[in-house]
Amino acid sequence: MDFTQLPSILTPDLGLLFWMLLAFLVVFGVLAKFGFPVITKMVEERKQFIDDSLRKAHEASERLENIKQEGEAILQEAREKQAQMLKEAAETRDTIVEKAQEKAREEGARLLGEAKAEIEQEKKAAIADIRKQVASLSVEIAEKVLKQNLKSDQSQMDLIDRMLDEVSSK
Repeated sequence: MDFTQLPSILTPDLGLLFWMLLAFLVVFGVLAKFGFPVITKMVEERKQFIDDSLRKAHEASERLENIKQEGEAILQEAREKQAQMLKEAAETRDTIVEKAQEKAREEGARLLGEAKAEIEQEKKAAIADIRKQVASLSVEIAEKVLKQNLKSDQSQMDLIDRMLDEVSSK
């Protein structure tokens, strides 16, 4: 294969290579002096921004976790307070019920005592009434017996003598 027959773009001569190398070095020098520091600075700023964003995201995640823990602690405290309030309410209810039962017992005992006293009074009144009736009946019976026994004047005189003898012998 003969390289002399190829187009000049594929086989550049030495002068073209020199000028291309010189242009490349100038562009590279300008880029190295002005372009690369700017690009490096932008990449560094972008890296710093990403690092800051990751750090802030991590802090936000930690804060969120702390908030969740605080929320759980508040809920737990609220549950404990609710349980305490329910316990106190139950104790208060029991105390009120116990006081009401004690009051009902006292009232029942008082009513029972009053009823017993009233029954006793009525019993005494009934006994007194029965005694009065018995005495009245006894007097009536004695009167009838005496009337029957003392129909004659002689029997009346005998009775009076007997009673006088009993009184004088005492």
